[in-house]
Amino acid sequence: MAKDNKISKFRFALIDDTSHKHLFVIRFNRISLTITLLCSVVLVCLAIFSLIAYTPMRTFIPGYPDALSKKAAIQNAIKVDSLEGVIFRWELYSENLKRTLAGEDAIKLDSLISLHTNSTVKELNENRISRQDSLLRSNVREEEQFEISARNNRDLPIEGVMFFTPLKGAISQDYDPYLHPYIDITAPAGSIVKAALDGTVIASGWDTETGNTIIIQHPGDIITAYKHNDKLLKKIGDKVTAGSPIAVIGNTGELTTGTHLHFELWHKGQTVNPSRYINF
Repeated sequence: MAKDNKISKFRFALIDDTSHKHLFVIRFNRISLTITLLCSVVLVCLAIFSLIAYTPMRTFIPGYPDALSKKAAIQNAIKVDSLEGVIFRWELYSENLKRTLAGEDAIKLDSLISLHTNSTVKELNENRISRQDSLLRSNVREEEQFEISARNNRDLPIEGVMFFTPLKGAISQDYDPYLHPYIDITAPAGSIVKAALDGTVIASGWDTETGNTIIIQHPGDIITAYKHNDKLLKKIGDKVTAGSPIAVIGNTGELTTGTHLHFELWHKGQTVNPSRYINF
């Protein structure tokens, strides 16, 4: 007897009980049903993964750190660095006190080297090299804005950075990653523009399109730009602290139609939406 190789087919239908009219009909076989089920499972898994990975729902997962936990961890790390500086200063005081009582010369640090250069210390005694190096790093941290040395290999996420609002006002045009990768903030004429973070001014001057422009480099590969100002209060190389005045809002340059601040936030070479991290 010949073997029946025909594929079994099935039909799923919804029929009106009164008129016996077919409302919905779908035909399938075992292969198509299996493929459909597998695709459905994959799509459901992808949807669940996307919800967990790209939405705040991930914070509901037990053990996942929320924003408050991250903020507390960063603040604790900063406090630890500050305490280390206090300990180093007491060690220096104790060492100098012992040397004074013994009639020896006190330890003198030649100079504090700037943040972006390598530090060197001439030691009075080779046995004290390690301690002197620690003391120098402590003093450098005191000169830095956040009391965190740039030579530490700590890479804090931008989500954990505490920004200062550069200008209180209304956002007249929001951030768009392709057409408008920055935000415009309107405020009364004469309003003071302030630095969003501690940092160093790397550009300050006139541009034909953006008028009086000032750009600041911050720790953590963060850069902020402030454009269309009426007046600039800082020059290239100046150190600024978060909240310190850097400019006066204006309407300068060709690409402006009214008094406002053009504000850009860059992280690791790419623009990011300032509204996600700063309350205006």
